[in-house]
Amino acid sequence: MSWGIELWDQYDTIATHTQKGIDFCERFTHFLKDRCSIELKYASELKKLVKNYQPKKKEEEDYQQYTWAIKFWDMLKELHDLAGQHEVIAENTQSQVLKDLQSLITETKQQRKKDLQEGAKVQDHLKSSYSQLDKSRSKYERAFKMAEKATDDYRKADADINLSRAEVEKTRNQMMIKNNQCDECKNEYAAQLQQTNQHQRDHYTQQMPAVFQQMQGMEENRINKIKSMVKQVADIERSVIPIINTCIDGMVKASDGISAEEDSRAVIDKYKSGFPIPNDIPFEDLSNASVIDTSNANGTPKSSLDSRKGTVSDKKRNKKDKKGGGGLFGIFTSSKATINKIIGLLGEESKEDFSDLPPNQQRKALNRKIDEFKKEIARETAEREGMLKMKDVYVNNPALGDPNALEKKIEENAQKIDSLQAEMRKYQGYLTNMDVKPSPAGHRRNSLSDDSISQSSTNMEISQTSGPPQTMHNEPEVYTEEWPEPPSDEEFEEERAVELREKPDKKAIDDEDGDHPEFDQTEGDFDDEGFPVIGTCRALYPYEAGNEGSVAMTEGEEMFVLEQDQGDGWTRVRKHDNSEGFVPTSYIQCHFYDQDEV
Repeated sequence: MSWGIELWDQYDTIATHTQKGIDFCERFTHFLKDRCSIELKYASELKKLVKNYQPKKKEEEDYQQYTWAIKFWDMLKELHDLAGQHEVIAENTQSQVLKDLQSLITETKQQRKKDLQEGAKVQDHLKSSYSQLDKSRSKYERAFKMAEKATDDYRKADADINLSRAEVEKTRNQMMIKNNQCDECKNEYAAQLQQTNQHQRDHYTQQMPAVFQQMQGMEENRINKIKSMVKQVADIERSVIPIINTCIDGMVKASDGISAEEDSRAVIDKYKSGFPIPNDIPFEDLSNASVIDTSNANGTPKSSLDSRKGTVSDKKRNKKDKKGGGGLFGIFTSSKATINKIIGLLGEESKEDFSDLPPNQQRKALNRKIDEFKKEIARETAEREGMLKMKDVYVNNPALGDPNALEKKIEENAQKIDSLQAEMRKYQGYLTNMDVKPSPAGHRRNSLSDDSISQSSTNMEISQTSGPPQTMHNEPEVYTEEWPEPPSDEEFEEERAVELREKPDKKAIDDEDGDHPEFDQTEGDFDDEGFPVIGTCRALYPYEAGNEGSVAMTEGEEMFVLEQDQGDGWTRVRKHDNSEGFVPTSYIQCHFYDQDEV
């Protein structure tokens, strides 16, 4: 199917049609630019959304132990990656499709202009031939008319008897001249007609079909390029769909990682104070001024209390009842203040041994501090091993460096490790003392509430001094109208300080005796183990130990990682037979425990 044959007479229409094709290409260019702009704007808005909902530092500290918060942050990361894929769509469309489309438009315009110029030239040649034919025909028509007139004049003159023979002969010669001119014009017209017809045949069968064929090829090339570009746009989007699906799968995985049970345990771990539940509230018998302690199994009455301490007027009691701070309801109204106080104490490490925290939180804080020291000691030990290796290298090859230059650094490192171990032993001592001696607050208060309903030792001492000993043993305990007020925080801290001063310092006694079984055992365990296990690894290739300090391994063998690669290409591992040594880092695949904590 050829435009030159089927559309031989539609030159102007074809010229208009090809212009419309170029206009469509330009419109398609605008579409792709707008599409890229939308994709980039969408990606920008998604990233802005992710940024706005990223956790603040305080929020991260408060919520980092809850799965619902952690997995929400993971979902934000996946959403950020998904936004990046929309940027990839826009960038690839701009760099690939739009660039090729601009080149196509330029080439099509140039080719169309060239074809139209050639077509115009062919048409001008045919028009020129038509013009020559018209001129030849007009000249032939004039000559024919003049020849007819000359013939008529000769016939009239020959029939006129009044004319002389000379005049008749002149008329005859004139007729012969005109007839000869007419024949020449006729022959010229016939030749021009034959030439014009040849030009016309060449024009419609060869020249113009060639022009049409070039324009048809140009148009088909444009269409094929448009087809390819539309497919390319689809392929660009298809190429990012697997990554987008991966991001969506990550969101689903994040949702599956949310656990109500784990979050409930996290709430307990975070807010549990470790204080015991308060004892039962004793019965107040105001009629006979006696009290029976229901928490006492044998019903033995307690010592009498100071009436000045325990007696509260009706006005004061009503005032406390209105505030919700007295009686049984004081337990529940103070719970919010208790939780807020615990949270405040957790955020401010005001004491070195964390003794200002509740028992459970104190134990967690001490363990956390000890873990920090262990990590720091492991890091410093690894640094020391690296310097010792470097020193050995310098000793074996002095050209690489002076081994004496590392002596000061090694000494400083050793001092730092000793200091860290001493600090760690100190905190381990705090933890040991805490486990041996129960918290004094555990027998007297519920968490940190100022409205706890347990009897203070101060009140007991006051009651004991209020009368003779026999009176206290023989008379029942006298209670007033209101349960005595619990000691304030200041009183509690003073009592705790007194108890600590009265209690012998176990660590000081041990220091005087020179016997440190606990600390010596702890330090010995660390020295025997050498390095803590920081991860696991699997051998990718077999390795034969050819150097001193290295260990052999088989392909697929599982081992423990004791020390990361310090930049020398070797990793320290421990095998299941407890043999330790170095293996090439490139021969193993490592997984570190701290990656699970992130």
